[in-house]
Amino acid sequence: MARKDRLKIALAQQDLLVGDVRGNLERVIAEARRARDALRADLVLFPELTLSGYPPEDLLFHRGLRLQIERALAELKQAVPEIGVMVGYPEYADGQIYNSALLLRGGRELAHHRKAVLPNYKVFDEKRYFTPGSAGTVVEFDGWRLGLLICEDIWEPPPAQWAKALGAEALLIINASPYEIHKQREREQVLGDRIREVHLPAVYLNLLGGQDELVFDGNSFVMDAQAKVVMRADAFKDGLYSVELERRGNALVPHAGTIAPELSDEESVYRALVLGVRDYVTKHGFPGVVMGLSGGVDSALTLAIAVDALGPERVHAVMMPSRYTSGMSLEDATAQARTLGASFSSISIENMFAATLEALAGEFAGRKPDATEENIQARCRGVLLMAISNKTGRMLLTTGNKSEMAVGYATLYGDMAGGFAPIKDCSKMLVYRLARYRNTLSPAIPERVIEREPTAELRHDQKDTDSLPPYEVLDPILEAFIEDDLSVDEICERGYERGVVSRVLDMVKRAEYKRRQAPPGVRVSRRAFGRDWRYPITNGYRR
Repeated sequence: MARKDRLKIALAQQDLLVGDVRGNLERVIAEARRARDALRADLVLFPELTLSGYPPEDLLFHRGLRLQIERALAELKQAVPEIGVMVGYPEYADGQIYNSALLLRGGRELAHHRKAVLPNYKVFDEKRYFTPGSAGTVVEFDGWRLGLLICEDIWEPPPAQWAKALGAEALLIINASPYEIHKQREREQVLGDRIREVHLPAVYLNLLGGQDELVFDGNSFVMDAQAKVVMRADAFKDGLYSVELERRGNALVPHAGTIAPELSDEESVYRALVLGVRDYVTKHGFPGVVMGLSGGVDSALTLAIAVDALGPERVHAVMMPSRYTSGMSLEDATAQARTLGASFSSISIENMFAATLEALAGEFAGRKPDATEENIQARCRGVLLMAISNKTGRMLLTTGNKSEMAVGYATLYGDMAGGFAPIKDCSKMLVYRLARYRNTLSPAIPERVIEREPTAELRHDQKDTDSLPPYEVLDPILEAFIEDDLSVDEICERGYERGVVSRVLDMVKRAEYKRRQAPPGVRVSRRAFGRDWRYPITNGYRR
């Protein structure tokens, strides 16, 4: 085939659904045809494990999934003959499963690559499922020699070097790289390192969408052979993007395109939370959500996220005052629901609380009130919210933050009851930053909610600091332990009192049984409670 001087590549940054092979195939066919007809692209790339969605986890072991993948591949080969398509899929061969990519056109398989580097850290456990590939893959496409890689293949030097040794002139990388704070900087740094080693331009396509705790942010990009970003797609937005590569002498040069700006930490986290909630609720088919609204900052931020994710018509907020609820809380919760347009109701728990105390009076005789009575209030609220959820079909959102989850400052079967926890991986200090960020977009959270001292309002004059160190102290200690894996001595070297550090870490240890029973929530940090936190409930470790 005559060598072309220009090659136009489309990047299909798509939100796919794990296990929906038919739906994912239909999306691929439609977007490939759009890339061909609207963009006049020669080749279109789709994300890692396109057909199964990512991560498919133990679905990979089902014979039914294998059969669906085989049928989808056969149909795809005939569906869009006039354009090259690079698609990810789980390959079943010789009793093994491979994380593979296929490049096809005109009903023919032009190239096939098996992912060589399998991540097995943080949220990844690909070695449980896949066998690694052992060779580079280069394909001649319209006279261009293209090296094919999959995600983790660029995080270590050999795969790109293999492609270079086989004569690759450019690298095509399909990915399912989940979001965390500053992840885009890390991706671009890592790919830049590979490019400086092999001196080849690269096209990096990333998955989009929420999948349980994970959110994939897109942020696909293109680098030239000098490791300069020449195109970056929008974060948290699906779309079909394109780049054109041109021969200039012996070099392949990608044309400069639109470079979406890097988002601030607050904006990127907020958009990740919104996308995570939208996809979790929508992909499960819930008509909407219900949640408790207390007048505090955590539930206020959760309400704003839910409304931004689903629209106010799909969000119902419930205020559940008790004898300890302040007038300020009632006013602020009502004002916020009205401002955001969510439906709102108020149901007193006073009669339920009093009836429960009366029923337990004999059991509690001679014992002083303590956290037990506080937890009863939280569980009364949980009963009401779960009943509304059951009756309406709306999913219950919980409103707890990471600081609370870490130290167990939450009630099992009370405020921890629910189906999804949007801010589960947001520290209390980050919650404040996100609340202030959201108010820069439009009025959403009353300023008094952000400024007031945190309180659970489960007894008279209660403050969070009655039970916890100030969040300005607590959150850095938690980050040092949970995300940085530091010892007590190392944390104390950062300026924190040993007694405070030891107390906080003991609380983290004791609360593990609660976290195991908590709903999933969006992961935004380097280490979240869930997939990448596997702490033994029963253990004798002493720090």
